[in-house]
Amino acid sequence: MSQSKKEKFHHWLDKLIPTYARLPLFIVVVFNFSVYFLSRLFAADRKHYILSSALDSQIPLIPWTILIYLGCYLYWIAYYLYCSGLDKERGLQFLLADILGKVVCAFCYTLFPTTMIRPEVTEPGLWNDWIRILYQVDPADNLFPSLHCFISWLCYIGVRGNKTVPRWVRSFALVFSILVFLSTLTTRQHVIIDIVAGVLLAELCYFLATRVPVLSLLEKFRKKQTDKGNHQYPHKNN
Repeated sequence: MSQSKKEKFHHWLDKLIPTYARLPLFIVVVFNFSVYFLSRLFAADRKHYILSSALDSQIPLIPWTILIYLGCYLYWIAYYLYCSGLDKERGLQFLLADILGKVVCAFCYTLFPTTMIRPEVTEPGLWNDWIRILYQVDPADNLFPSLHCFISWLCYIGVRGNKTVPRWVRSFALVFSILVFLSTLTTRQHVIIDIVAGVLLAELCYFLATRVPVLSLLEKFRKKQTDKGNHQYPHKNN
């Protein structure tokens, strides 16, 4: 690869994922899967509670909405990259909110595991096949709060009220988040209280994260590491 192509690639990468966001984004991804799968192991032998309401039992299974339920992963990727790159401090606070929420979810999934009764899907058809596969690979646990709803709403919060973000980007986040909420019900992956908990958790964690002066803390950490290095290797200053 020529030097000019390398420079163009690095410029494109910097615009897509700013340097300051790369490690936090990696931590977010690893932490997400760790919380989801490890908590399942710790909670396997614990009593699982059913939080379904009478209203939940009236919601029908609508198999084609699995497109929204699974398609939200693309939504998350796009908006996490977008929100983390809008502004350094707010971007890091956005990712901090994600991690705070996942910590809460880890405790909930481990200490208060929940489950639900899913319908039997016996009719043939493409969408029904997808639902059956989903049920096989994703057991009915780790439900409260809903990670799908927490992450989707956090994406919306990240652009909400920001006038530098195009209106259509903000509107799409709101509409699609609501569609994700509905899809968690119509695929029978969650119940209503899981959605409410996910939304409230996103609001709380973002509120707390934006109160953390992340840039000041990072600067203090760098200064401390620099001072530590100067004490260990004083000859470098000579």
